[in-house]
Amino acid sequence: MQRVNDIFSTPIEFLKGVGPKRSELLSKELDIKVFKDLLYHFPFRYVDRTGFYKIKDINIEGLTVQLKVKIVEKQLIKGRNRRNRLEVLAKDESGFINLLWFQGVKWMDSFLEEEKEYIIFGKVGFNYGKKNIVHPEIELYNNENLARNVALTPVYSSTEKLNSKGLNSRNISKLTYNLLTKLKDEPIQETFPEYILSKFQLIPLKQALFQIHFPKNETELEKASKRLKFEELFFMQLRLLYSKKQRKAKIKGYVFETVGKYFNKFYSENLPFELTGAQKRVIKEIRNDIRSGIQMNRLLQGDVGSGKTIVALMTILIAIDNGFQACIMAPTEILAQQHYNSIENLVKGLGLNIAFLSGSVKGKKRNSILNALESGDINILIGTHALIEPWVRFANLGMVIIDEQHRFGVKQRAKLWMKGKKYPPHVLVMTATPIPRTLAMTVFGDLDVSKIDELPPGRKEIKTYHLYDNKRPALIKFMKEQIALGRQIYVVFPLIEESEKLDLQNLQDGYERLLEQFPRPDYQMSIVHGKMKPADKDYEMNRFKEGKTQILVGTTVIEVGVDVPNATVMIIENANRFGLSQLHQLRGRVGRGAESSYCFLMTDYKLSKEAKTRINTMVMTNDGFEIANVDMKIRGPGDIEGLRQSGLLELQLASLIHDENILTAARMICQKVLEEDPELELSKNIRLKKYVVKNKHLFRSWGRIS
Repeated sequence: MQRVNDIFSTPIEFLKGVGPKRSELLSKELDIKVFKDLLYHFPFRYVDRTGFYKIKDINIEGLTVQLKVKIVEKQLIKGRNRRNRLEVLAKDESGFINLLWFQGVKWMDSFLEEEKEYIIFGKVGFNYGKKNIVHPEIELYNNENLARNVALTPVYSSTEKLNSKGLNSRNISKLTYNLLTKLKDEPIQETFPEYILSKFQLIPLKQALFQIHFPKNETELEKASKRLKFEELFFMQLRLLYSKKQRKAKIKGYVFETVGKYFNKFYSENLPFELTGAQKRVIKEIRNDIRSGIQMNRLLQGDVGSGKTIVALMTILIAIDNGFQACIMAPTEILAQQHYNSIENLVKGLGLNIAFLSGSVKGKKRNSILNALESGDINILIGTHALIEPWVRFANLGMVIIDEQHRFGVKQRAKLWMKGKKYPPHVLVMTATPIPRTLAMTVFGDLDVSKIDELPPGRKEIKTYHLYDNKRPALIKFMKEQIALGRQIYVVFPLIEESEKLDLQNLQDGYERLLEQFPRPDYQMSIVHGKMKPADKDYEMNRFKEGKTQILVGTTVIEVGVDVPNATVMIIENANRFGLSQLHQLRGRVGRGAESSYCFLMTDYKLSKEAKTRINTMVMTNDGFEIANVDMKIRGPGDIEGLRQSGLLELQLASLIHDENILTAARMICQKVLEEDPELELSKNIRLKKYVVKNKHLFRSWGRIS
């Protein structure tokens, strides 16, 4: 077995056709350093290369063809600034075709020889009635090359630099063929137990690796693809679920058995509305966690306004009923202050001591809070990342709530985790960024996930409209009607880093145009953007929150911002320039009171296909999870905000968008295996155990928080 491992880890320069120069290029451009890297550099598509066209039969421009030709003559034409080109006349028995090269000219000139036969592949163009192919793939016509022309010929990703050095897709295919020829008689260690192979009808690993590169037909390709996708997703799930089981086995938690006076009094006297079924379900899931003796590590996801804060507060009250302190950490001072005001209001009359701590709390006030916290006089501490500073010490921290968790780094969150005394505190992380099901199973696969998927009673659905600029007069009239009813309005402009200067100018211009329509003193407006001093920004936001201004004009700094139940209209300018999740977050700023609320998406007529999809999705649905799924289909999983988790989404073959069924099956069998054999000690799971031992660097630390 040692021998195959040696072959897999052999430097790529020792493969026939590579050598030192090409190996350096492959390493830099495609991260291919050893034989195994090339073996797992899979084709991204396949083309039928079994047949050859005759030149006389080519009559459609843009047709991709394969030809067997003889070089008649070649001409190196020197241009200005060393921009040379190579023109080649080639023929078969039916006619002539021109071949042109503008890059890699010197290398191609030395490679091509007159009167020799070549296989060429490329897209045909017509120039003054003459057929030509620019930069065709080309290789000598011989038996070895024909052997690789199977029904489905692989197409590999390459780069401009590799192409210019003769390492295009066709030549990478040739190198892969050389590698597979070398591995033909070598054993490749199977990674799956026999019972998994037979249950899911998976072909052996060696067969799959050969067939994925050079399948004879669609059936072979399908079988190889299914096997390798299942492998990728299964071992991703094994890493996540095994880590989760290890963490649960090793990390004990405080037992919160009592539901006492604080929880019960709040529930019977202070609760502002009847809990939804989803909120009750989530509280029950949390209750089961915190009385189990195992540290809770749960992700709570729910749309803006779905009632996550109430669930968090009721969880905190159970901790206090059991003699512990709790804290809430939010990413911005505005959001932290909002939580503080909201919770202080909700727990009136319960006799609890709540404190607020951020970087702006200084001097005697800060010292007083820190002393009261350490002596146990403070029950709930709410604040920003100031909470993780070493001088913030709790008497008995038992519950940590982290809001908008993706805005904090893992190390920042872990610092809070270390503030428990005997055991680490229970952790509830919350996000208002809805996460598609497949991502929840992967990025957060080692967490327990709860979802609030219904809105509290009395909340009205936000009506969303897409308007072009010609409807602006009617919109201004509607804004004035809303203000006359005592309502408030957000107007949001995009602010993109690349065009920041121009965007800030657009914001200023937009603000001034609105001043013309809404003149002082009849109307009052605030303006906010990220370039303002924090104190100025907070001042303007607070003026809006207190109802002193009717219109707040700003950039996305209000995306996670003030909770103003009286704001009923959200106008998003150049809505086509925002991502889908951003549009959904912005829309969630309104509809927080009992009045009807509206969102207007303003664009000009020119819209890309993607922009149309985003805008139409927003108009059609308010469901954050549906929106998240569309967003993932448009942008791909690695671009979902806050979910760029290194290594997790770097899948070679499998797709979280298209392979949900394979992912679900892989996760299901993984769970079953670990329930029956948590340490993978049974003889039938020896191959899985070998994988865990060999790849332990890929397994997350048991101390990971979300």
